[in-house]
Amino acid sequence: MPRFSIIVPSHGVAGRLSQALDSVLAQSHGDFELIPVCDGPDAPAAELVAGYAERDSRVSPVHSPPADGLAGARNTGMRAATGAYLLFLDGDDTLVPGALAALDARLTETGDVDVLYAEHERVPWWEGEATNPCALLLPKTPAGAFCPDQVPQLTGVQLPAWSAAYRRSFLTGHRLGFPDSHYTDVGFGALVALRAEKAAVLREVVVRHLVRRQGSRLNLPGPHHAQLLDQVELVLTRAAELGLHEERLVPLFDHLFATVLKTATHPGRLTSGRRAFFRRAGGLYRHHRPAGFRPPGGSLGVQHRLLASGAYPAFCALRGVNRSATRAVEALPRPRGLRTRLRYARALRRPLDPHLAVYCAYWGRGYACNPAAIHAKARELAPHLRAVFLVEPDQAHTVPEDVEYAVIGSAKYWDVLARAKYLVNNANFADAVVKRPGSVHLSTQHGTPLKKMGVDQATYPVVAAATGSFTKLLERVDRWDYNLTSNRHSTQMWERAFPAAHETLEYGYPRNDVYYTATADDVARVRRELGIPEGSTAVLYAPTHRDYHTGFETGLDLEAFCEEAGEDVVVLLRAHYFYDRGRAHSTGRIIDVTGHRSSEDVCLAADALITDYSSIMFDYANLDRPIVVYADDWDVYRETRGVYFDLMEHPPGPVARTPQELAGVFRDGSWAGAESAAARAAFRERFCEFDDGRAAERVVRRVLLGEPPEAIPPVIPLAERTPAPLPALVRN
Repeated sequence: MPRFSIIVPSHGVAGRLSQALDSVLAQSHGDFELIPVCDGPDAPAAELVAGYAERDSRVSPVHSPPADGLAGARNTGMRAATGAYLLFLDGDDTLVPGALAALDARLTETGDVDVLYAEHERVPWWEGEATNPCALLLPKTPAGAFCPDQVPQLTGVQLPAWSAAYRRSFLTGHRLGFPDSHYTDVGFGALVALRAEKAAVLREVVVRHLVRRQGSRLNLPGPHHAQLLDQVELVLTRAAELGLHEERLVPLFDHLFATVLKTATHPGRLTSGRRAFFRRAGGLYRHHRPAGFRPPGGSLGVQHRLLASGAYPAFCALRGVNRSATRAVEALPRPRGLRTRLRYARALRRPLDPHLAVYCAYWGRGYACNPAAIHAKARELAPHLRAVFLVEPDQAHTVPEDVEYAVIGSAKYWDVLARAKYLVNNANFADAVVKRPGSVHLSTQHGTPLKKMGVDQATYPVVAAATGSFTKLLERVDRWDYNLTSNRHSTQMWERAFPAAHETLEYGYPRNDVYYTATADDVARVRRELGIPEGSTAVLYAPTHRDYHTGFETGLDLEAFCEEAGEDVVVLLRAHYFYDRGRAHSTGRIIDVTGHRSSEDVCLAADALITDYSSIMFDYANLDRPIVVYADDWDVYRETRGVYFDLMEHPPGPVARTPQELAGVFRDGSWAGAESAAARAAFRERFCEFDDGRAAERVVRRVLLGEPPEAIPPVIPLAERTPAPLPALVRN
C-alpha cells in the first residue's frame, strides 16, 4: 500500500496539467500513486496523461465524465485509490518540493490522524506576491494530534480540499465523499471536520494554488449558487444529527453564513433568483441558529439581522445590489467620434437580431480563412441567417459578388456589430465592440501555435512591445464564448495564452476542409490560375514574420535556389499576410502569390512546401506532401519570439540551415524520400488531429444552429482520410 494517493482532476486545465504532474513525480518522497482523472479517453488531457503512465508505473489514470463535475472526478479518484492517505490537487496547482516528505514526517510524529491540515500559497496568475491564507485560518493547535473539540474554530468550511491529507480508511469508514455541488469543498471540509476524531496541523506550505485569471468558477453568474444552500443545509442537518456541542456549532454556523452572505451580496453571482436565495437562506438561518450565536458587529452584523428577519428590500438597499442598467451601459467602451458613438449607443439599445451573423478575417483583410469557410458552410446549413463580412476599404473589391459586406468604420459596420447574434473572427474585434448578453462570439484562430502567443509573449520584449496592452488583449479575449482548435497541442497552448472562461471546440479548422474535399480538377484549375508551367515542380516558399525585422525579407536568393534545385523547379512565393498589399513581383521562375486571396488554393497547387517557422506547415501537412524546414536563424527566432516546442527536434521533414543545404535537399531527392515521409507522418499524427474535411459543418451545427455536442459529427480518424490528389498525379 503506498503512503499517499494524489488525485488530480484535469478538466479544463490541459495547458498546465503537466506542471502539476511533474511537481508530484519530482517529489523526494517516492512512496505514492498518482491518479489523474480525465474526462474520457478522448479528452484533451488523456493523451498527455497516457504518456506519463507509459513512463512511470506510479501514474494510474482514471476517467470521469465532465457532467459529474469536480466532485465526481474526485470521488472517482477516491474509489481507485489504494494509498493510506489521500491528497487532492487541482490540475493547474503544484506540490512544493519536499511536500510529501514533510507530510510523511509530520504523520510519523502525530500517528495515524484522520486528517492532517497543511498550509498553502495562492499564487497570482500574472504578477504579485503569493499569499498564505492558512497562516491565518489555521488557529493555534496542540503540538501533536488533537481532538477537533479542542479547536472549535477549525470547522473545515474555510479550507479547500487540497489543503489537507485524509486517511483513506477514515473517509471510507464514514462513507465521506464530495457532495455533488459547485460548493463541494464547503460540504466536504465541514463533514470531515464533524466526523474526525484525531487531527493535526502541518505549519508548512504544501500546495501552490494558481489563482486563475478567470477566477474561481464560483465567481461566475448563474443559478448554481443556490447549491451553496444545499451544502449549508446538509452540513447543519448532519451537525444536528450528531448532537454537535454548541461550542463547535457556533463557529461552524458563523463560517457557513459568512460564505452565504458573501454570495448574497456579490454583484455578479446571483443575476436572477436573488430574492429566492435570500428567502431560503433566511429560513435556514432561523432554523439552525445556535442559541449561543451572537452576530458580529458593524455592517456584517446588520446583514445577519436582516437575513434573520427576512428584510430583503432593506438588505438590497444596504448592499446596493440593484445597480441600474443605465450605469452599466455608461461604463461600456465606445468608438471614437461623437456621431459614431451616439449611433452605436442607439444600436446597442435595439434587440439583438437572432438571424444576423458577422464575420471578419485578419483584421479586415478580406474574405478568407476560417471565417470564410464557416460562412460558406452556413449558407448551406443555415440559410436563414443573414451574413455580413467586415473588410477594410481597400479590400472591398476582394469580396465575392454574392457576399454582403460592410466597410470597417462605416455606419453599417457599427450597426451590424451592435445587433448581430453571432460574431465570428480569426483574430479579434476592435476594443470598442461591446459583448452583449445573448450574443455568441466565436474565435476561430488562424494557425497552430509554434511561436508564443497571447500573454505568453509578455517575457519577450520585442514582441511584447508590438503586442501592446495585455490588459486590452485579455478584455478582448473575455468576449469569446468559443475558441476553435485543430489539435490538442493548440487546445493546451491557447488555454495558457488566452486564459478566460470560453469553451474550447476541438473541431478542426474549417479552412482546411478543402484539403480533403478538393478534386483533381480543382488542383489543375488552381495551377493554371497561378500560371504554373506544365510539368513543373511547384515549391511553395512561405516564410513567417520576424518581429525583429522592419519589413519583409526572404532571407533566401530564390532565383539561385531554382537554378541549383533543378531545372523543373518553380517557386511560389507567399509572404506573411502582414505584407500582402502592393506585392506583384513575379520574375522568371518565381511566382509571387502573396496577394492571392486563398492560401488554401496555393497549398493545393504546390508539390512541396518550404517554410521556416510559419504555421502554414501545420495546415499543409494535411495534404501529406513533402515539407522542408529552412531554419537559418532558429536560435535567434527562438530567443526573441519564444516557441512552444523545439521544431528542430520534431520537424515535419528535412531541416536545412543554409541555402546550399536547402538546394541539396532538392537535388538529391531527400525532400521526398523515406525519412521525410516518416517525419511527416509523426507530425501529422500530432498536429492534423481534428482536420478531416468536416470542421466547418461541426462549427455551424454547434455554434450557429445550437445543436448539442453529442449530435455533432465525430472526427474521422487520420488513417481513414484521403487528402486532395498530388499535383504530380494531376499532371499524369
